[in-house]
Amino acid sequence: MSAHTPIGLENATTIVRALTHSGNFHVDETLGYVILHYALAPQGDLRGRVLGEAGADRLTFERTRAPERIAAADIVFDVGGVHEPAKGRYDHHMKDKPLRADGTPYSAAGLLWKDYGHAAIRNILQTQADENTVSSIWETLDRALILPVDQDDNGVVKMGKLSLADIVSACSPAWDTAELYGVAEAQKRESLGFANAATAVERHLVNMVDRVRASLKAESRVVAAYEAAEDKRILVMDTGMPTEKVIFARDLPVVYVVSPASPDRWNVKAVPPTRGEFGQRVSLPEAWRGLDGKALAEVSGVPDAVFAHPARFICGAASREGALKMARLALQIDEAEKAAAT
Repeated sequence: MSAHTPIGLENATTIVRALTHSGNFHVDETLGYVILHYALAPQGDLRGRVLGEAGADRLTFERTRAPERIAAADIVFDVGGVHEPAKGRYDHHMKDKPLRADGTPYSAAGLLWKDYGHAAIRNILQTQADENTVSSIWETLDRALILPVDQDDNGVVKMGKLSLADIVSACSPAWDTAELYGVAEAQKRESLGFANAATAVERHLVNMVDRVRASLKAESRVVAAYEAAEDKRILVMDTGMPTEKVIFARDLPVVYVVSPASPDRWNVKAVPPTRGEFGQRVSLPEAWRGLDGKALAEVSGVPDAVFAHPARFICGAASREGALKMARLALQIDEAEKAAAT
């Protein structure tokens, strides 16, 4: 959180004039604009402001390098040569760049995220959230989205092909647009490109906020399910949700996760030895490999067994009870095989 009250947050009704540079655009100023949109005027027209088609709106937005326009704006980002957040100046191109605690240079998006990120998250969320939740979402997105944008924009680490940075760049008109169609048409296409990029970034940011919110919700449910488990190696979830992050973050000894895949299917999924990697802490039985239906039911002894993947990392049954039985049997078979091998 900033030590000052960012411009526009002290009063929810005052008109705020935001400005960034014209010409080639990148992910940092595009994301910066989206952050301001949600922090200050989420009901406004994101595209319309860029294209000069917006109606009444407390946030106005301009893309120019004209010094007199920069001086007149309330919030200026990624241009102007000044870093004074208390005065609404968020450039990062000066010799003495604003730096994160770890020495990574900030981009314009990173600077705006510091001041306006919490407000943007509150307006994006469709449900009530306390300040701890908002802060947790802010910190997660700062690591997962904002920091990579800072690194990419400052030439530290490229985000790579098909990244958000690449998607934004692809919205720019081709280099010879003015040569082919004239300066006026090139400027029109540049504005349209920025509007398209802002729309794509806006969807990405909104989706990330919602996914992090849901992840925090999942954490409490996974912990509760683990504490209630009879066998701590089998985690039974009554609703499908991400569990792996919590299992590894809390170093839980879970081997299998049992959860519904559809109204008539419950799956048993093996936990990998390392988060995000292939492999299993305990593979499903070799005898089940690649079987389904009646053949699997006969071999496993579970009447409603449905399938067992050839890679031995997931299997399923038609009921919760059937899936839970498969998980228990898999552990028993593994223990017997280990005992026989010693």
